[in-house]
Amino acid sequence: MSLKAAILPVTPFQQNCTLLWNDDTMHGAVSDPGGDLDRIIGTVEEAGITLDKILLTHGHLDHAAAAGDLARKLNIPIEGPHRADLFLIEALPEQARKYGFPECGAFVPDRWLENGDTVDVAGLTFDVIHCPGHTPGHVVFFHAPSHLAIVGDVLFQGSIGRTDLPQGDYNALVSSIRERLWPLGDDVTFVPGHGPLSTFGAERRTNPFVADDTFA
Repeated sequence: MSLKAAILPVTPFQQNCTLLWNDDTMHGAVSDPGGDLDRIIGTVEEAGITLDKILLTHGHLDHAAAAGDLARKLNIPIEGPHRADLFLIEALPEQARKYGFPECGAFVPDRWLENGDTVDVAGLTFDVIHCPGHTPGHVVFFHAPSHLAIVGDVLFQGSIGRTDLPQGDYNALVSSIRERLWPLGDDVTFVPGHGPLSTFGAERRTNPFVADDTFA
């Protein structure tokens, strides 16, 4: 497959920023650049990758705070999340001050995403899956040929995203996972917003929040 991926944990929250690129052209995108821009840019330059765009799964600080500054620095667009996360993106400068993050510039994504949309990463097509619950506008990026999903804070190894934050919804999150992610296949490897990779199949068997046995 031409798709390559590399994970860079960034910010004090150790959020999994992900580089995605076409190994044939060395063009690509970065998903959820929440901070540590010098590290992200240095890794991109060292690997010889040209970034064409920024993808956002949702609007929380550790995932999106540095997106506007990176977009302006490289003159590239921001795609995602769903428009329902606008209130979070508008609050990013205030949230950065509150939690001691570097000052971040305000921005509005160049493209809001809807369920069923696709995004192009250097000629590679990712399906957009709207998965509300952790935030109302959270989206997942799925590259079917590689069986790879970038799921942000929807799902983790052995856990699921928090739903006690503004406009979180536990029932909506569980439904998003079981109705929109499980049908993609047990063999799908996913990159969560924090922590180690897993597969949908492993979580269907063992995750206490969304395992099949829990709903049997």
